[in-house]
Amino acid sequence: MLTRLPDDFTAVVTGASGGIGCAVVEALLASDRPARVIAVSRHYQTHPDPRVESLALDLGTEDGNEALAQALNGAPVHLVFNAIGMLHDDARGIGPEKKLDELDAEAMARLYHVNAIIPALLLKALQPSLKGRHPTLFASLSARVGSIGDNRLGGWYAYRASKAAHNMLMKTAAVELRRLNPQAAIACLHPGTTDTPLSAPFQSRVPEGKLFTPSFVAESLLNVLETCTPDQSGIFLDWAGERVAW
Repeated sequence: MLTRLPDDFTAVVTGASGGIGCAVVEALLASDRPARVIAVSRHYQTHPDPRVESLALDLGTEDGNEALAQALNGAPVHLVFNAIGMLHDDARGIGPEKKLDELDAEAMARLYHVNAIIPALLLKALQPSLKGRHPTLFASLSARVGSIGDNRLGGWYAYRASKAAHNMLMKTAAVELRRLNPQAAIACLHPGTTDTPLSAPFQSRVPEGKLFTPSFVAESLLNVLETCTPDQSGIFLDWAGERVAW
């Protein structure tokens, strides 16, 4: 697993209490190679494995990002897996739009904040731990519906646009990070439809065999990261390792 990274590597998983984030933590711990797995979520999560450090932080705030940077104190980080994302929020009345008449400025801004701004600010906060000459991977969950080239159905305006913005921010950061660390790579990852609360309202439309468990997705995406080398930094891949159109 992640053979490009050194033994006793340090990993940071954000959104670690969600379906995919939690599964990524468990997939990492199934190997004896990670020495430190920092699991970040808004609520403190206990874990029996002593390699896990749980941080209760809101990365949607400046204070949360500063606290994460302080916890790392510039120590090299070899893997960052960002699993933070939003498609709908029943409490806020946010859901995928089917037509222009349903567009709402506050809902659009909220999705852009969660899906695009938070990953970008996470990169900013972790710069001291990413730059240098150590191998490092920054993986962030995207979505195929964020592909402009693959958009044939329309709808889902805010979610599509926020993920497209996410992809551009990651691609742009990949150019800069290459100068800060020649062994760094950034990947945007499409997990497929995963059996989590994010996809729950839409699972009835998923073809048979295409609704994946979080553990399957976590293992698949970590395997895909094996192919993400510095010369491919900024790539957009799906769970099977296939390129997704921008």
